[in-house]
Amino acid sequence: MRIEQLVLQLTNEAILLTILTSMPSIVASLVVGLAVALFSATTQIQEQTLSFAPKMIIVYVAIIATGGWVGGMMFRFTTRCLGDFYHLAMP
Repeated sequence: MRIEQLVLQLTNEAILLTILTSMPSIVASLVVGLAVALFSATTQIQEQTLSFAPKMIIVYVAIIATGGWVGGMMFRFTTRCLGDFYHLAMP
């Protein structure tokens, strides 16, 4: 495999990995934000911290809950990157 192809493939995988690893926190924040917005609209409470605090807590919980999965994906990707570059440098 040529180095240009390897770099292009690793770049594509890095972008996909970034999307996959950020998705749990983004989805959790989106769901909680929607729930808080509905609660705020129905009760007519306009407190700014009402929307911020639950989202922050849920994002932290999502990061803790998916930390092993995300770390494993990043470790495998890093191992693959370093291994591929080593094999290209040492024919």
